[in-house]
Amino acid sequence: MTLAIIGLGYVGLPLAVEFAKRRDVIGFDINAARIAALQGGHDATLEVADDELRQTMASGRLRFTTDPQDIAACTTYIITVPTPITEEKRPDLRPLLSASKTVGQLLKPGDLVIYESTVYPGCTEEDCVPILERESGLKYITAAQPSPSSRETKPSAARSEATWQAADAAVQPPPGSPPALATASGLAMTGPRDDADAPSLRGGRQADVAIHENGFHVGYSPERINPGDKEHRVSTIRKVTSGSTPEAAERVDALYREIITAGTHKAESIRVAEAAKVIENTQRDLNIALMNELSVLFARLGIDTEAVLRAAGTKWNFLPFRPGLVGGHCIGVDPYYLTHKAEKIGYIPQVILSGRRINDNMGRYVARSTLKKMIQNGCDVTKATVGVLGLTFKENCPDLRNSRVIDIIRELQDYGVRVIAEDPHADPEEVAQEYPQVTLGAITPETPVDALVVAVGHDVYAERDADTVRAHLRGESPVLADVKSLYDRHALAAAGITVWRL
Repeated sequence: MTLAIIGLGYVGLPLAVEFAKRRDVIGFDINAARIAALQGGHDATLEVADDELRQTMASGRLRFTTDPQDIAACTTYIITVPTPITEEKRPDLRPLLSASKTVGQLLKPGDLVIYESTVYPGCTEEDCVPILERESGLKYITAAQPSPSSRETKPSAARSEATWQAADAAVQPPPGSPPALATASGLAMTGPRDDADAPSLRGGRQADVAIHENGFHVGYSPERINPGDKEHRVSTIRKVTSGSTPEAAERVDALYREIITAGTHKAESIRVAEAAKVIENTQRDLNIALMNELSVLFARLGIDTEAVLRAAGTKWNFLPFRPGLVGGHCIGVDPYYLTHKAEKIGYIPQVILSGRRINDNMGRYVARSTLKKMIQNGCDVTKATVGVLGLTFKENCPDLRNSRVIDIIRELQDYGVRVIAEDPHADPEEVAQEYPQVTLGAITPETPVDALVVAVGHDVYAERDADTVRAHLRGESPVLADVKSLYDRHALAAAGITVWRL
């Protein structure tokens, strides 16, 4: 059985490579440049080593394509596309719905569609399945099947023509916005149908057989990839699985058991699996928000936050979270999916949104605190140059998506400060596309700056000692904002640097 992976980014490619060690896999992405690079044996995300990628392709079990017809004969489709948010902090389902439309046009009776993208509870069945049904002309197989007579109508009486038109509109980008990609840089579903007027089961075994002959199954198994983490890989992270029927759930679980050495956990329903995934990152977001708020408080008290956390960490059950910028495509995004769903059902979250507000404001807080230190040291900030070390959303990773370092840069620029940024892991072309207002340059002892913001803990920065850091700064009283607490603050102070950190 050939497996199709839809979306070949940080999630899809490692999954495709792992499955290809045991079965034939076709990786699909609409980004032609991405496919060309993979066919050439290079993964720009660095999640898969080039040697491993080339070796797997050489086995003949892994190939890549941009043509949907190349995956038409597959019987299992795994959708691993991004689920970002809009400027208004609302779920942007366009990549997901676009991928569902592509797969729906290829579905055959008995096929299985598995979603891995992070969504709110209910999204898979309420938003994605209707598109699969419409595009395929097949029925979604659940534990409670509709009657044969309903097969000539829309997927359910509740699915009005207006609903279909709304789904089509959701796939289309709003006027003036760039088209969404059903790809790794852009291309999901859940439990039993909950339509109040869904057709009831009439016809017994004969109807059940008819539906199964003209239907498809759906599963949901949320991704748990940690970009840049070379220890926790696809096969060594326990996998949550689920399916639209007990049979589908077992089919999904058995598939992942082929590659997951850490084991699987079969959730009770698709909705349970969706909820489990979205709260994983919500919990982390809230814990970091608490640390960020404490760092603001301790700064006013004149207490070093890192020293406090080291002391508190001597108790066995104190959780080792640290303050910092919260960006990327998971922790800083997923809570908004949950709060969106909560608001739709009439509940206004308090704690979750409060944590988001704190974390979303940290970039501006870092910039303003740095400027205060510079002014206190007698620096004319309007004539100063501030260097920002690191642009990606996390250390030793090339991913720029939703990096909150840009908040620091924009805030500094709003005050008239000249900002130079560098990042050895970021692709300059991607930086220019994502953040055109950012000026890239080399910050060296030959081109020193008045203040440094060490925003990302890349190894190349963490390995520097106090004297090396001081060589990148000019003036008698330079300022260093050590966002990640990488350095010995006492050694920096002894080198004549005014240190500020979260």
